[in-house]
Amino acid sequence: MSKGETLLRVESLKVSFNIKPAGAMPWTSPLKLRAVDGVSFELRAGETLGIVGESGCGKSTLARAIIKLVPTVAGRIVWLGENLVGLSKAQMRPHRKEIQMIFQDPLASLDPRMNIGEIIAEPLKTHYPRTPKVEIKARVGEMMAKVGLLPNLVNRYPHEFSGGQCQRIGIARALILEPKLIICDEPVSALDVSIQAQVINLLKELQRELGLSLIFIAHDLSVVKHVSDRIMVLYLGNAMELANSDELYRHPRHPYTNLLIDAVPIPDPEIELKREVQLIEGELPSPINPPSGCVFRTRCPRAKDRCAQEKPKLDVIEGEHMVACHYPQ
Repeated sequence: MSKGETLLRVESLKVSFNIKPAGAMPWTSPLKLRAVDGVSFELRAGETLGIVGESGCGKSTLARAIIKLVPTVAGRIVWLGENLVGLSKAQMRPHRKEIQMIFQDPLASLDPRMNIGEIIAEPLKTHYPRTPKVEIKARVGEMMAKVGLLPNLVNRYPHEFSGGQCQRIGIARALILEPKLIICDEPVSALDVSIQAQVINLLKELQRELGLSLIFIAHDLSVVKHVSDRIMVLYLGNAMELANSDELYRHPRHPYTNLLIDAVPIPDPEIELKREVQLIEGELPSPINPPSGCVFRTRCPRAKDRCAQEKPKLDVIEGEHMVACHYPQ
């Protein structure tokens, strides 16, 4: 597939969970938690799409829904022209080689009973069980070299590595099947700042070398800007804004995006002390009982009566810049 062609298309995707309140009686009807509420976007070959938002906005649930780790209740996930929604486990199996995931907690995502050679080789053995042991060993060594791990570490166990090294192991495991797409679910949030930069630079280098597409999920907008071509802003399971990375930072149109960018600290301490930061007021509403109309209206400084009555759609306002707001900036 040539760069720029549509690789993945998500259409009006919805994910919800039925939960019972603590202490509820057995006959009590469950409540519906709307984790993802009608999100749509496209991902192109060779592109990095950043997804940002507060904790609890549905970023990780959206990622897991794309690879069918959680069930969807509505919408379509079109991968290379085929709708993945409704496919059985057997029908989904060939696509799992093409879409891999890197998880937030690098140590927790690795089996402590397996050495790193076995961990990295596991996807290869699962999808290609007849691969000769000599070839598996060679492929594992090649992947370790690509992510910056020394070959003499192959027989060590996850607890013997730092957080950054464990994340490199997770990246090598994801790469060994030569996927077209890697979903990075907050891959650097548990790491030190200096290690974050190393892991991000590694991902960008591997993307250039292997022609990968990435979905990069984070709550740190400065990190997302550094790594993404386009950025989608999520709030309470809804897409608020979607635009080119530079355009989004220069001209944010949604008030939520504007507040998120304003909250990013400036490295210069003198400028940081002098500037006035407008904080997002209030708490994130419950996804069990979201606000009517625009879900951000209860915290929006520009909310009006229309915002409570009518839910805004994610529409194009200029070029590829899309925003879901009745009164965009």
